[in-house]
Amino acid sequence: MSELIKAKEPFKFCARLHLSELTGLRATTLGQLLALIKEVPGSCIYHHTHRFLQQHQYLSPEPPNDFAYWVTDTLGEDELGEKLVSIDTMQYSTIRDLREKIASTIENYLKDSPLAKLKFARSGEEFHFIKSISFILPTNYIAYDLNEFAEVLKRITIDSIYFHIFEARLRIERQTNDFSYWIENSLGDKKLADSISSFDPYTSTLEDLRNKIIRIVERKIVS
Repeated sequence: MSELIKAKEPFKFCARLHLSELTGLRATTLGQLLALIKEVPGSCIYHHTHRFLQQHQYLSPEPPNDFAYWVTDTLGEDELGEKLVSIDTMQYSTIRDLREKIASTIENYLKDSPLAKLKFARSGEEFHFIKSISFILPTNYIAYDLNEFAEVLKRITIDSIYFHIFEARLRIERQTNDFSYWIENSLGDKKLADSISSFDPYTSTLEDLRNKIIRIVERKIVS
């Protein structure tokens, strides 16, 4: 086992508290949904594309998209629902880019299927926009090398895993998850960083993600 490299900057683990808040905005048609998707805060787009992960953190596979669910189950637009479900969230590093993709998908569908504009949701089945509010709190856990990093990963809550994997990439616009960012920039190990960032976190439970990262880091430690 080679000597472990000390990080230029230690990794400081954070915890996360989450609240969901109704905005009062709602849509009854695809046109209204599209207009609001373009205007609502990014925290709404984040909520409706990550709600499943936030509420059912131990479950898999890939979480449903609230927009896809509504247009399929409420408006009966199965084709559009499939197009929205097929949007690969991993391809987008910012909420802005994800919003634009969702909006353009609905916009193009409406151009090809103008009659879809005439469908209204029944009373009580409107799409209600909700925003995600997160409070990020520092913990006492700090890692100066890979060994300490792996040991802390075994102890932290899945809320901390969630924050460093999902929110750091999309909401803080880091381009990658916090773990990979630290490993590449503070430890100088791009290969290990890329190995972790190559995981598709949307197809695993958070506990599975924790275990995958621990395994790959521990293999690196003993190599």
